Amino acid sequence: MKKVIYALILPLVVVSGLVFANLQIKNEPSKRPAPKPLSAAEREAERKKWEATPEGIKFKEWEASPAGKKVLDGIAKISKHISDFTNMEAVITSLSLPPGSRLGFGVMARINGVDYIVKFEPEKPQLEQLHSLKVDDKIIIRSHNVSYAPKYAYPIVSGEYVERDGKLIFKRVPRKGGC
Repeated sequence: MKKVIYALILPLVVVSGLVFANLQIKNEPSKRPAPKPLSAAEREAERKKWEATPEGIKFKEWEASPAGKKVLDGIAKISKHISDFTNMEAVITSLSLPPGSRLGFGVMARINGVDYIVKFEPEKPQLEQLHSLKVDDKIIIRSHNVSYAPKYAYPIVSGEYVERDGKLIFKRVPRKGGC
């Protein structure tokens, strides 16, 4: 009987020892050094290297094309509002994004005579209020970010604050854990 008990306890002790040792290894801090940020000269060199690739050449050609210039001019028109996070009056022109877009939820809006894609990252409760928007609604938008991509014929404004008729209908919830 003692031999059976020893035979059952011995594997249990060995397995628990291995599990405990594995936990201690996982709790040790990573020995990989954190990547240091690139200096301005290194960033510039990397950008030049990328511009020489086929994708970089295509992108530069797009920026110089009439479509690219139109997008960049649209960005320039609202850049002051973006940097100051001030109100921009907009009119909803479409409740759907251009075909093939992968930006998530968004609408098309006209700000100062230029069409923009306004994309949102809503939480579930905010969706209902955003779905209440209609074409020709006048809204106030604030944003910290405007971007562009050759895939889209419009600048992309990240909607962070939207109000309609003086009522707040959307405010971006900051991500947890930093950025």
